[in-house]
Amino acid sequence: MPRNFIDEHQIKLTVNDKIYIDAELYTGEKFTMLEPHRLFPVSGLMKYISLIDEEGNEQLIIRNVDNLLPESKEALLSCLNERYMIPKITRLVKRTEKFLIWMWTVETDRGEFTFEIINSYQSIKILYDGRILIKDGNDNRYEIPDLYALDKRSIKLILPDV
Repeated sequence: MPRNFIDEHQIKLTVNDKIYIDAELYTGEKFTMLEPHRLFPVSGLMKYISLIDEEGNEQLIIRNVDNLLPESKEALLSCLNERYMIPKITRLVKRTEKFLIWMWTVETDRGEFTFEIINSYQSIKILYDGRILIKDGNDNRYEIPDLYALDKRSIKLILPDV
């Protein structure tokens, strides 16, 4: 089945129940209860968003969220943020290590969390754009949007060799 890429200026998106959106094309065609999915959830936060209907069929693909009209962009981003809710780490409070297992206590935009990192080489991914993705021992995910925006103490605890 061919993919249906849509010109971002030819669509109007509105929120429908937090994680769903409704889409109206300027041709008059309407879609309801579409669930947005990132085709590249790590590297393409704002590109290639697939809109899936209630039966699980892909209806539309948005190439670049930044090209949407402002109201549509806001609607889509609120749904994506709800679906891909990953706490953003704002400060590392404490880090301890025992038997090669790291215990981190962090402050995030969603409150304070304490978690274990069992294998730091597999659980901490430093991305090309400066973000760091962290997966704890229970497969919960956290993000540091910009390592160098953190305070010096947090940076030193995260990267002790720096």
